Amino acid sequence: MRFVEDGIRVSVPATSANLGPGFDALGLALSLRDHLQARVTGSGLVIDIAGSGADAVPRDESHLVVRAMRAAFDKLGAQPSGLHLQCDNLIPHGRGLGSSSAAIVAGVSLARALVEGGADLLDDDALFQLAAEIEGHPDNVAPAFFGGFVISGREGDAFFAARSRVDPRISAVVFVPPTPVETTVARGLLPAQVSHADAAANSGRAALLVAALAGQPDLLWAATRDFLHQDYREPAMPESLSLVRALRADQVPAIVSGAGPTVLAFVDRGTSATAALERVTSLVARCPDGWQARPLAVESAGVIVG
Repeated sequence: MRFVEDGIRVSVPATSANLGPGFDALGLALSLRDHLQARVTGSGLVIDIAGSGADAVPRDESHLVVRAMRAAFDKLGAQPSGLHLQCDNLIPHGRGLGSSSAAIVAGVSLARALVEGGADLLDDDALFQLAAEIEGHPDNVAPAFFGGFVISGREGDAFFAARSRVDPRISAVVFVPPTPVETTVARGLLPAQVSHADAAANSGRAALLVAALAGQPDLLWAATRDFLHQDYREPAMPESLSLVRALRADQVPAIVSGAGPTVLAFVDRGTSATAALERVTSLVARCPDGWQARPLAVESAGVIVG
């Protein structure tokens, strides 16, 4: 097996999972990207990091991108003697915007691209399966890999992912708090059981959300009502739930992004550029002190190599 001589570049989008009622099933790619570059060297491991997490993430074999690369190299049948990895992280860490999934998707994609004929040895579905296996669930990995709005899950030993249309009038504003919340902490607050009524209500809203995103943005407020996870997570992110409730009280379709604590508000931009700007501006103005508000588009492309 031969490795390519030149460095390989990839970019991977941020993602928002759950989207309210689509717990562990729905995910959306957003127009904010991490950029990475890797090349094979004679020996050792060098990791350069800029941006989010630069002062905290490890610079050894435990780095998530490196772990994903090693897993892909194992599938491809060879490990390089050395690696040089450069990461420019724009996706905030620990904020519910899919930074770990972006790292995993970047890692497996870099490894495949560094092997001559890697795509023949590990096709896109196999690469997605590996990324989802490393993450443990596909709701963020799927949109990071494929882009757009993706419905995903697990059937037996395999993961599945299906893209669904997003109306071009729909965009988002994300409100990012200054402190993170660990996904394990947020998941630990969820009850072992929920009522049949809540499960049924949530199923209906998740189905409605697919239709709302596809072409009926006027339904987004009703479609983003969650019954399964957001309220249970309030002890870990009270400010986030307070913002969600305040926005929803004004008919804004707001949700907790992924496991939080970022809040995402959908925007129906309509057909007028002036009206779209006014709607986005009015939302940004509601950003809590110390938080960051960022208007983002739905990103149609997933991981990009080259």
